[in-house]
Amino acid sequence: MTALSDHATLIALCDPYCAATKRSEVRVAELATGNPHFFRRLRKGKSCTVRTYLRAYRWFLEHWPAGLPWPDDIPRPDAQTVVNREVV
Repeated sequence: MTALSDHATLIALCDPYCAATKRSEVRVAELATGNPHFFRRLRKGKSCTVRTYLRAYRWFLEHWPAGLPWPDDIPRPDAQTVVNREVV
């Protein structure tokens, strides 16, 4: 298993989620982070705060469709573990 960068991890979660749910990347970005341009910015090499990264990661954990395999190269902790690591 190869470790993905933080940005690549979120994009690797976004792509199959969008395909499976038929939601646009803009809509998923808005739901996951409140910023409809979030994934477009990541794809352009822009960064995000740790807080935003954890918010998006937690959102995917909580909303992942049943029956859709979680990507093998991305760890899948439970959502509570991610919440406990978030800086509030």
